[in-house]
Amino acid sequence: MDDVAGTLDALWRIEGSRVVATLARVTGDLSEAEDLAQEALAEALRSWPTAGIPRNPAAWLTTVARRRAIDRWRRREALDDRHRRLARDLESLTDDAWQPIEDDLLRLVFTACHPALPREGQVALTLRVVASLSTTEIARLLVASVPAVQQRVVRAKRTLTEARVPFEVPDHTEWKLRLDAVLTVVYLLFTEGYAATSGDRWVRRDLADEALRMGRVLARLLPREPEVHGLVALMELQSSRFMARTDAAGDPVILADQDRRLWDHGRIHRGLAALNRVDALGRGRGPYALQAAIAACHATAASFADTDWDRIVVLYDALLALSPGPVVRLNRAAALSMTTDGTRPALAEVEAIAAGGDLSASHLVASVRAELLLRLGRTAEARGQFLSAAERAANDRERAWLEAKAASLATS
Repeated sequence: MDDVAGTLDALWRIEGSRVVATLARVTGDLSEAEDLAQEALAEALRSWPTAGIPRNPAAWLTTVARRRAIDRWRRREALDDRHRRLARDLESLTDDAWQPIEDDLLRLVFTACHPALPREGQVALTLRVVASLSTTEIARLLVASVPAVQQRVVRAKRTLTEARVPFEVPDHTEWKLRLDAVLTVVYLLFTEGYAATSGDRWVRRDLADEALRMGRVLARLLPREPEVHGLVALMELQSSRFMARTDAAGDPVILADQDRRLWDHGRIHRGLAALNRVDALGRGRGPYALQAAIAACHATAASFADTDWDRIVVLYDALLALSPGPVVRLNRAAALSMTTDGTRPALAEVEAIAAGGDLSASHLVASVRAELLLRLGRTAEARGQFLSAAERAANDRERAWLEAKAASLATS
């Protein structure tokens, strides 16, 4: 039984969002799709210990959920024509027809980003359903409280149900109404994959690769939207470093210590090409394209020492003008510290960010502060900040890395 439960847990993390997306497409109802998927999981827990785990578990779950949907519709006293058609279509599928359409997850994103929902509800619901992120993980990504995120998800589901929102890609005339939220979701999904907020993995390539895939699909659908290409450029360039971001044990490797020979130059090339497409459209760079330009500075530098930090600070200034926020300010401060005589002004900026309190629950401020104090020779203070950051870090790998930094300073 424990083996089955463990298999189901792993399967759901990998395939759960696709199962729900497929069911939502064929039922037209997100809440019903989630209910059906949960019923299929419960049936698997009952039957797999004796019958064995099927050859294609995801297909099994989808098929069971599909049959439950048919039973539900048949039990209703007044089956309308639409439900009869859906039931016939579903019955025509074979039991092992696990071939989700490439854009099923993107359909789900567009549905969850319905204009009937407030922006924060769109983003929270989509991350919960599409990425299967916990409310705690979403709260860290959105710099919000867990109860606030829980309420956003509950209200969003209720609104979609009461508004009878169908599961379908909106008409192209509606895309721009939803595009900003869709890009935000894809960006946050990639961010969680790039640097996981919790768990025992520093990098979750499954999430990052799924976000990049959806971004590439969006770029094909909307070739004239510069920020779509900007986001794709950012994800291509950032993901090019995945092989170098962790060591053989899975522990973090910071940018300064990465072996650049391990970087994926194919992704770097695609990222730079996508950034060029942004500029070719002639409408200026938005927040994603500016972040991509910053990533391009790192990707094209021959070494960490050769990085054009002055240019990166200028790009952060432009990003702050378009998208102000404490995380952007903190990243700018970190870049400023790498310029000539920039460490002390950067530390002053970090202190101001800390005083603002927006990132009080995050480990990021203490982590950056620790690095700056260490650079200034204030070792004891740096050690204290590394320990403070470790206490706040929810990712096991990152916490261990911060604790190791503190311990190395204690011994030195």
